[in-house]
Amino acid sequence: MMDNKEFDLILFGATSFVGKILSEYLVGEHIESNLSWAMAARSRSKLNALREDLGPKAAGIPVIVADSFDEEALYALCGRTHVVISTVGPYALYGDLLIKICAELGTDYCDLTGEAQWIRRIIAEHETTAQASGARIVNCCGFDSIPSDLGVKFLQDLAQEHFGAYCKHVKMRVKGTKGGASGGTIASAINLFQEAAKDSSLRQELKDPYSICPEGHHFKARQKTIAVEYDEDFNSWTGPFLMAAINQRVVLRTNALLSPSYDANFTYDEGTLTGDGRGGEKRAKRLSTVTRIGMICFALPPVRWLATRFFLPKPGEGPSPEQQDKGFFDLRFFGSNDQGGNIIVKVTGDKDPGYGATAKMLAQAGISLCRDVDKGSFPGGFWTPASIFGVRLFERLQTHAGMTFEALSVSNPRSSHSNVTDMD
Repeated sequence: MMDNKEFDLILFGATSFVGKILSEYLVGEHIESNLSWAMAARSRSKLNALREDLGPKAAGIPVIVADSFDEEALYALCGRTHVVISTVGPYALYGDLLIKICAELGTDYCDLTGEAQWIRRIIAEHETTAQASGARIVNCCGFDSIPSDLGVKFLQDLAQEHFGAYCKHVKMRVKGTKGGASGGTIASAINLFQEAAKDSSLRQELKDPYSICPEGHHFKARQKTIAVEYDEDFNSWTGPFLMAAINQRVVLRTNALLSPSYDANFTYDEGTLTGDGRGGEKRAKRLSTVTRIGMICFALPPVRWLATRFFLPKPGEGPSPEQQDKGFFDLRFFGSNDQGGNIIVKVTGDKDPGYGATAKMLAQAGISLCRDVDKGSFPGGFWTPASIFGVRLFERLQTHAGMTFEALSVSNPRSSHSNVTDMD
């Protein structure tokens, strides 16, 4: 069913903010040879303008016109390619039909959604179909949640190597990050608040960290949400992290999909390091207050309307190329077991996390899904990045996407020595 496809991948939403960055990345010299791909969006004129902006290297790239609600066009699109990469969000508004058709045709798919309520719904509606057709569907292949999900997997592979077992507890702390927000991300957040305002069951679902785990997962370990606390493992105060909710859910779903799982009582949480001492405490409290006020404002329709009308970027807007180049992220993971062993891992990226870095992650995920992930070993269904991608994606991200995965320290009380490097 997947033989003799015209393209390795089709980028759907090529003229979106992230889509343009991703398109520029795909025409770069560092992409492997013989990759056949096409750009798709709803406007032919915008596609042609994008192709012209990309320069001579893009002259031969085919363009495909398709709208998110045009069933005939989407069937034709999905029938021509091994993999669809979608940047068309909010996915809860524009992503349903594409997922349905990929699941029916056996076409692999990946995206950069962070919308847990939509992921839960499409899994319930389409997983059986995807399993029958062989379509591998991988959500959350951007900053949410590749660094978190693969960072945990990298740490846990080290734990198996040094301890002979996975760590029972892992936490991620943001040491540093710099980047801007785009209108598309804000539109997704606004849509979530609008859905939750109308649906009490959704509000309840958003409180469940296991909301996207498979039915019958049986995990009951209490998961933590970081507000303000002192983290002795990092000698720093810690405040909340905006992406923690979706990242935690993805990592917990990975735990449920892996065989064997990390641990039946595995715990995972995320926060932002704000420094030691009184200054660090003040920064953590200020971060917590700003986060709480922001959520309240988004939940109030009049304030939400004013913010989107006059202050926040619109869909299609976002950080400039210069801002993207100056962006970065530096994440630290701490894993521990009940025997006193612990591991610290560092994961970094060299661009604006939500856009410059996300575009590279999503592109490499799509290429890896097409070329590296064997259908016999990974059949159809809904996967997470860490549950389906292996060592080849780690290699791709470090070689072609400006990311690093590094072990900073391994402490094993059962061993005669521990390996420790510079924590900075």
